[in-house]
Amino acid sequence: MKKRIVLSWSGGKDGCLALHTLIEQGYEVVSLVTTVPKELGRTFGHGERTEMIRLQSEALSIPVHFIECTFERYTDQFIQDLQLLKDQYQITGIAYGDLYLEGHREWGEKVADAAGIEALYPLWMDQEEALDSLENFVNSDYKAIVIRVREDVLDESWLGRIIDKSFVQDIQQTKSCPMGESGEYHTYVFNGPLFSKKIQLEQGELIQLETTKKLEFKSYRLV
Repeated sequence: MKKRIVLSWSGGKDGCLALHTLIEQGYEVVSLVTTVPKELGRTFGHGERTEMIRLQSEALSIPVHFIECTFERYTDQFIQDLQLLKDQYQITGIAYGDLYLEGHREWGEKVADAAGIEALYPLWMDQEEALDSLENFVNSDYKAIVIRVREDVLDESWLGRIIDKSFVQDIQQTKSCPMGESGEYHTYVFNGPLFSKKIQLEQGELIQLETTKKLEFKSYRLV
């Protein structure tokens, strides 16, 4: 019998690579888990609109569970919702797409332990392996677009770029981790082997935030 788990999901390439890896390893991912600030209706991770995550959920045929929380009660609410999901789906664990940041892993293991389930890190690696991981994504046939950049590392010309071989070459010329592990850039996956439909994105608009710039699409649909 397959182990039933949930996957922490922000919509980007790392989570998607983690999902693919987990399924290859024989896990059954019964739900995607995404945190959203109560008052904004956007994801905590990338500031993405919840409807964009719902499109991915539908294309992947995996339900999404939104954890509505405030910054102050983020951890407590996360644990509480994991306990609910444990009862609802009989899950044994939660997986994360983190690569090498120890602080992120410590937090993830702490909340999983508090909920009485296992924490899984299918992509965990040494920092030096990040470039190999980016190349693996490019070769995976998943399609992702850059939707957010940290202005102190990357300028707005990176917004809207597809994660492809030219991206791999160019990102090595910057101070960014090749995978953007410290938030240098964020992506949105819109197609790939596990997608039953492609997400068509059109009319991108640049939005200026405090320390980042974001690409928002006015038109998006499943095709």
